[in-house]
Amino acid sequence: MRKALVVGGANGIGLSIAVALAADENYEKIYIVDRVLPDEEQTREKFECHQFDLMSEDYSLFDRFNDIDTLMITAGFGRLALFKDLTEDYIVSSMNVNATAVMRIIHRFYNKLESPQDFYCGVMVSISGFMSSPFFSVYGASKAALKIFIESVNVELEKAGTSNRILNVSPGSIKGTSFNQGRTDLSLTSELAEEIISHLQAKEDLFIPQYDEIFKNVLARYHADFREEGRHSYEYKLNSGRIK
Repeated sequence: MRKALVVGGANGIGLSIAVALAADENYEKIYIVDRVLPDEEQTREKFECHQFDLMSEDYSLFDRFNDIDTLMITAGFGRLALFKDLTEDYIVSSMNVNATAVMRIIHRFYNKLESPQDFYCGVMVSISGFMSSPFFSVYGASKAALKIFIESVNVELEKAGTSNRILNVSPGSIKGTSFNQGRTDLSLTSELAEEIISHLQAKEDLFIPQYDEIFKNVLARYHADFREEGRHSYEYKLNSGRIK
């Protein structure tokens, strides 16, 4: 029987993925590591939950999960704000939680990734990591770091002769999550969670939800003129109603 670890699985898309994995009869245990615990009504019999702050120095907690074959990292945070309005502490914590923590966790499971045995690993990144993103300057920078990290390590895995890969999941704004002070609503995230798991189990290396419908054109505009697309992104966010 299979076991999975979902880092950041207490709410939002992470919780939705954990719930979907728990519904799979092939999984007997879903470990959740998060700064908070899931709401009691959202817990499942297969869940084993651990509280942990990714700002911690000591990551030895993750060594106890050496029986997993699935690792999904969804932890991360951001808020729409101009760079001048961010504190230095926010900058440090953003880079630590959104980027450095992911690298540290994956490093602890790298022997599983590099082995000939199947290991399924995915990370929630963001479309913000692919382009300039005004009002998301530091968040986008942390996600751009993840994008390059994942692409680089996947080449190393290929050269090591394993079929295992890290899946970069890079969506735009997701409704039904607690990101940016929103509220978790599993009815709005369950379909995306199932899609992510499908790409994860196929050992793909990149999944951009709504790519054909939205982001193919956005990325084309960005590569044609990154300055103009940056201005467009600025105005879009300003008019979105999401700026607090």
